[in-house]
Amino acid sequence: MSLLQRLSFNQMTADPWSLEQTVHNCSTSGIPYIGIWRHKLGGDTKKASAMIRRKGLRVSSLCRGGWFSAPTAEERRKRVADNRLAVEEAALLGAPVLVIVSGPANGQTLEDARATVLDGLLAILPDAEKAGVTLGIEPLHPMYAAERSVVVTLRQANDLADQLSSSAAGVIVDVFHVWWDPEVMQQIERARGRIAGFHVSDWPVPLPGILMGRAMMGDGVIALRKLRQAVDATGYDGPIEVEIFNEEIWKSADDGLLERIQQRFLAHV
Repeated sequence: MSLLQRLSFNQMTADPWSLEQTVHNCSTSGIPYIGIWRHKLGGDTKKASAMIRRKGLRVSSLCRGGWFSAPTAEERRKRVADNRLAVEEAALLGAPVLVIVSGPANGQTLEDARATVLDGLLAILPDAEKAGVTLGIEPLHPMYAAERSVVVTLRQANDLADQLSSSAAGVIVDVFHVWWDPEVMQQIERARGRIAGFHVSDWPVPLPGILMGRAMMGDGVIALRKLRQAVDATGYDGPIEVEIFNEEIWKSADDGLLERIQQRFLAHV
């Protein structure tokens, strides 16, 4: 399989595009996969799924589940219920993976929030197993610990997957979040057999912003090919998602964007 046959276009790389635009543009550009975000489904998952299939595309993942922590037990139960719905949506889309972004402490201590993440994952695991959907636990860079994720290293994600002990529990390796980690190669190898997704972008210097600062592949310092080869060496041969949060790229999200992505993908990934 050629590398381009593994390319997936994550919707957030062209946030201004509707789902219909994304599907059309990927189909005409020969990109085989798309990564879907729940808030872009338009409220009708079945309709979205049918449209994607008609265009011959496959969904690499659905983002996002998780966000388990909350100040009260009732609010935490609501989070679990929403994650069960997310598992259903992933199954309807034919997405093999629901990306889990654990969420911040949100009124809990870090220790309690991390315990809440495990509890939440255990609660939805039977649903994922029944639906044939893998829960892809994605660690975020430590700079996101206060507002987006209490799971900040691949070691932590692997630990959670160990505790879940299920074929429906895996990890997501996103280069933007893990490239800096001195344990990253060891933890990628440790994740052998349970890597559920691989996401690429780049880390520019200086970083213009913690959320919107991701760069096109080749415009930063991440050893993209080295990390991709390490992930491949574990036996992972699934989709590689290009996921770039960058307002300048969004402003120039035209018909040439996908061609530029394909060129950079081949040159640097």
